[in-house]
Amino acid sequence: MARRPHPITFAAAAVAAVLTLACTQGAGGARGPGQAGTFDVIIRGGRIIDGTGNPWFRGDIGITGDRITGVGQLAEATAAREIDATGLVVAPGFIDLHTHSDSPLLEDGTAQSKVRQGVTLDLLGEGGSVAPRDGLVDEGQGTEESWTTFTGYYDRLRQSGIAVNVASYVAASQVRRVVMGYDTQPASPEQLEEMKRLVARSMEEGAIGLVTRFESGGPEHPDEIVELAKVVASYGGVYVSHVGSEGFQQEREIDFVIRVAEEARIPAHIYHFKIRARDNWGTIGRYIDQVERARARGLDVTANQYPYTAMFHGWSAFFPIWAREGGPEEFARRLQDPAVRERIRQDPDFITWAKEHGWWEGIVMARARTEQNRKYEGMTLAQIARQRGDPDPAVTCITLMAEEGGNISGIFHTMSEDDVRQVMRLPWVAIASDGSAINLEAPGVPHPRNYSTNVRVLGHYVRDEGVLTPEDAVRKMTSLPAQLLGLRDRGQLREGFIADVVVYDPAAVAETNSFEQPKSYAKGVPFVLVNGLVVIDHGEHTGARPGRPVLGPGYNPQTAGAGNRLRALQ
Repeated sequence: MARRPHPITFAAAAVAAVLTLACTQGAGGARGPGQAGTFDVIIRGGRIIDGTGNPWFRGDIGITGDRITGVGQLAEATAAREIDATGLVVAPGFIDLHTHSDSPLLEDGTAQSKVRQGVTLDLLGEGGSVAPRDGLVDEGQGTEESWTTFTGYYDRLRQSGIAVNVASYVAASQVRRVVMGYDTQPASPEQLEEMKRLVARSMEEGAIGLVTRFESGGPEHPDEIVELAKVVASYGGVYVSHVGSEGFQQEREIDFVIRVAEEARIPAHIYHFKIRARDNWGTIGRYIDQVERARARGLDVTANQYPYTAMFHGWSAFFPIWAREGGPEEFARRLQDPAVRERIRQDPDFITWAKEHGWWEGIVMARARTEQNRKYEGMTLAQIARQRGDPDPAVTCITLMAEEGGNISGIFHTMSEDDVRQVMRLPWVAIASDGSAINLEAPGVPHPRNYSTNVRVLGHYVRDEGVLTPEDAVRKMTSLPAQLLGLRDRGQLREGFIADVVVYDPAAVAETNSFEQPKSYAKGVPFVLVNGLVVIDHGEHTGARPGRPVLGPGYNPQTAGAGNRLRALQ
């Protein structure tokens, strides 16, 4: 299960950090009192929560360039910029393990919703990785772009500039689609070798690991995923699984994650550990036990969660599988047939899955694509049916999907608060948003998690409810994600580490939005630094875009250049 050494840039940073610490730090890992020096930035007098889970201590943080170069008492030091953190908490920048920011960052690189709540690194790739591409994307996420590789996408980000750092997984579903289109048959030996080659190339271009996305029950071709994960393991990467049944076939899905961890000898991570549907509430313990038994056997299996009881995805998720076969375009075509719509209405799976997703009073239209239906955004299906005069909300749902070409985004109120709290207390569960880096002009009615995931934890669950201590909460957003990803110079406030830093007010940090009014930014985060530069200054965005790609353990600059880019596969 041991990771391979990281590329020289990561290894050198780690060695530098160790040498610096050995030479300069006293007891407790801090500089002695009155340590002199010159820095670019000093953050003075804050309560330092260093990301490890250790108790806070009062001290200063010195930054030179993009690195932390002083931690402790720096009273005699000087700096070009000093930030008074008296009464505030100073923590490592938050790492969001699960996002959909790939296209939003190209549209608006300021990453307002993320950086204003202290996020300094977004992980991409779940719905469809940034590369390799075939011009197709899932669930309307993003648009067709000009790149076919990680190198191409990262070049675009560098050209436009971004306020947060980014890293990405390579998506197994997208690799398969490049090689096989929508063919559901098992890959031939030649096709599997081509998929393995694409995964290897993606790792050498900087991918962090492999991600799979299952709607229910696990992968159709599990042996293929194991083989791809073995490729990723050879580069020191991680395997990540979006489990889709969320309390129905979840035991089978988690069993597969455990199988990959064991057979591929790779760290394995589960996206948004949760269950849906009222009938399943209170059963999360069986899945917790399943993971903890695997961990007790020495398998590195972890998870993340978002701190809400409602989820967000396309309405198509609760439509029968037969109706969606062949991809989004075929699904949209079928919905135009009145006979198909009636067949869907009578399909028992359609009704069952609608109930699992919150039923007509809990399913919300978050975003319509046509002007005629935008008036329904933010309304439940029951409310829409009443406004339209439809006697059956099921008919309303199917009709709207036909009018919208099979593509409606929705919010689903279907989870238990008690389950959320139980999962949050687990030491192997990190915090992640499943959201995007957006601004206040985002279309539709987005999930409030886009703007508030991290501050909701710090305000609601730490200060107001006492579910976590401040140190535990910060660890779940900093050093734990860095550990899961194998990032050796992020996630802690230590000398030699990258200067991603957040300063927040523990008495004021909070969400300002709701499901009904989600478009507002967090409060109580006056300062955020990304790679040593101030991006949030006294609560306002400076316009700075110091973010950059964070390249994975297999990155090889000799094979990641433009001259080695793969031609688009037909």
